[in-house]
Order: sequence, then C-alpha cells, then structure tokens
Amino acid sequence: MSYRLSRPVGFAVAGLAMTGLMAGAAAPSPLYPVYQHLWGFSPFTLTVVFAVYVVALLATLLTIGSLADHVGRRPMLIGGLVLLAVAMVVFATASGVPGLLFARIVQGVATGAITGAVSALILDLQPGAHVGSVVTGAAPGIGLALGAALAGALVQHAPAPRELVFWLMLACYLVLAVAVFFVPEQPRARSDRAAIRSALRPSVGVADPARATFVAWAPALTATWALGGLYLSLGSSAVARLFGVTDHFLVGLVLLSFFAPAGVVLFVIHYVPQASRRTLGFASLAGGVVVTLIGVLASSAAVYVLGSIIAGVGFGVTFQAAVAAVGSVTPATGRAQTFAATYVLGYTAFSIPAVVAGLAAQDWGLRPTLLGYGVLDVALVAVAAVLAVRASRRAAVVAGDPRVMATVGAEADNCCHGV
Repeated sequence: MSYRLSRPVGFAVAGLAMTGLMAGAAAPSPLYPVYQHLWGFSPFTLTVVFAVYVVALLATLLTIGSLADHVGRRPMLIGGLVLLAVAMVVFATASGVPGLLFARIVQGVATGAITGAVSALILDLQPGAHVGSVVTGAAPGIGLALGAALAGALVQHAPAPRELVFWLMLACYLVLAVAVFFVPEQPRARSDRAAIRSALRPSVGVADPARATFVAWAPALTATWALGGLYLSLGSSAVARLFGVTDHFLVGLVLLSFFAPAGVVLFVIHYVPQASRRTLGFASLAGGVVVTLIGVLASSAAVYVLGSIIAGVGFGVTFQAAVAAVGSVTPATGRAQTFAATYVLGYTAFSIPAVVAGLAAQDWGLRPTLLGYGVLDVALVAVAAVLAVRASRRAAVVAGDPRVMATVGAEADNCCHGV
C-alpha cells in the first residue's frame, strides 16, 4: 500500500494548492505597468491580456471542469499544477505581448483544470462542517493578496524583477504537485468511458439538489467577482495614474488591501452569528465600493485604500456564504461539477465587465470608468440582497415558520385589497 498523508495534512495541502493557484493568478498584475512601459501597449491590450486568461479558464471548466468526479481529484490537481509550472516558465521568458498572451492562456487552462477538483477535495477532506467552505472562501483572497504583494516587492527591490516571482511560483507548484500525490482521496465508483466522454462535452451544470440555492446566490457571486476583476485588471493602472504611486511594491500593497481582508476575515467569521453574516457581507461590499469611489473622486489614496479594505471584507464574507450555502446541499458525487459551474459564473463576471471597462477607459478616461463600474456593482449588490431576503422567506415558509407565514399572508391580503 502506497504512503498517504493523514486527512488533516491532506486538507492543508489542498488549501495551500488553492492559495497557490490564486497567488499565481495575481502575480502578473503589479507587472502590467512595467510591461506597458517596455512594450508600449494600450489599456485595451492590457484588458485583452487579462481576458484571454479567463477565456481559456472558462473553456477548460466547460470541458473538463467536472472530470474530477470521474477520474479522481488527485490526477486533475497534479496535471494542473504541472501545467501551471509550465506557464510560469513562459511568463519568465516572455519578451513581448505574444509571449504574455500565451503565458496567460496556459495559466488559464491549468486553472480551469484545477478549480473544480481542488474545491471538491477541500470539502471531501474537511475536518468539520463548514470548515471547508471557510478555506475555499478564504484561499482566493489570501492567494491573490500574497501574489500581488510578492510580485510588487520583487519588481521593486529584487534582481531580475520581471522573472524572479515566476521562478519562485514554478518551484511552489512543483512542490505542491509532489505533495498532492500523497493526499488521501475518497474511494469512488469507476466511471465508464461513456460517462467520461459525456463529461468532456462542453457543458455547465449544477447538481439537482443545489440548483435553487445556486440561483439564489448567483447575483451575489457576480457582484463579488466583478469587483475582483476590476482590481486585478485596471487596479494597478488606477493606483499609478490617479494617485501617482510609482513604487511597484506599494501598488502591490494597495491590491493587497482589497484581497487580504477578503481572506483573513473568514478566520474570525465564526464570531459573527450565522444570521448576520449575509447582511455583513452585502453591507461591507456595497459600502466599501462607495468609499472607494469617494477616494477616486477626491484623488485620495488613503480613502481609496480604506474603501478597498471594507469592500474586501464584503468580498470574503459574501463569497464564503455562497460557497457554504451551495456546498451544503451538493452531494459529494456532484461537487466538482457544481463548483465548476460556480467558478464559470464567477470568472465570467470576473472578465467580461473588466474587458468592457478597458474599452470604456480608452474613450471616456479611467476615472469616469471606475465611477460607472462602481455604481453598477453597488446596484448589483442591492439586487442580490433583495433576492437573498426573498429566498430566506421562502425557505422559512417551507420550514413552517409561523411568524414568516403570517407576514407573507398579511402581504398577500394587502396585495388583494389593493386590486
């Protein structure tokens, strides 16, 4: 019998794999102004570089995103981590926009192959209820924050500023690939070739028991990921051009001010009553965006950073609540499929608005674009909050809560009296 790590250690390795995945996604962001200066491309080209990553990621999610439910979590993770290592080599050796585009495409394919599998593995190995959703919700924020801060520090203060961060990430991915080989995995029935071929057809789906919950949380997922996409695509340019920050490490820290709270808050979220978490998430997300917009209008980096921190808290709390809600009603045999669909929605929101914003910034300017984007995101949060309240009322009615049933009955009576 081959050696296997204990379940707690395997759970930690899976969490580190997701964190490393997101760190690599953020690592190029502080370098974008450097690439623009060296190679002279426009803000629109920058958003294209950002978008091809997501297009490749989505295409992979739609084809092999649920394959881990059939062939196992470990093979998908190991293959994806090795491919991520290849992407780091391409980044480190890129000498122009074509190389940068190719690196992002390879990175997107690898991320799409890993995302559903690693999310499912974390829930498979979680030591207690909701622990997996906390890690799955925290890892993206922590990883994105670490990647942005590390890249910014190395660009500003280390030798080989455009290459070193990618060589370090290469080493991390190879170590993680070896560690994942020893992670335990739940036994599952072997899938036949027909089932595997069916899983490879371009499709997106949610396990039947989770569909209603997924739909209820879709607007909230869209609002959070759309905001994250704005920070990673145009955030570095905004900090440099609107606030005059030229130190790449400081640019990375400003990006960290959004993503770090998104991850760290989830390790203290258990102090907040379950019923209050959704309200905290929506209020922080919308309020943080408003404060950020005030910073943009006033050209105040301090206010912008404060808004980023508040919005980051909202990102983390809202995303964790969505993952917990969807994960709690998804059977183990459908986890990779359902989480692949969750990230298809998230990354679509992550990319398409950011590309539109890049186009708008060329014609209308960066400041008006940021203001318009922020207003739309706040409106989406408001829609998500309304839908969440309605979903909770419906759930309470189904559960037979007499207080809510009375409220709904009263509303129905009022509606009828008004006809």
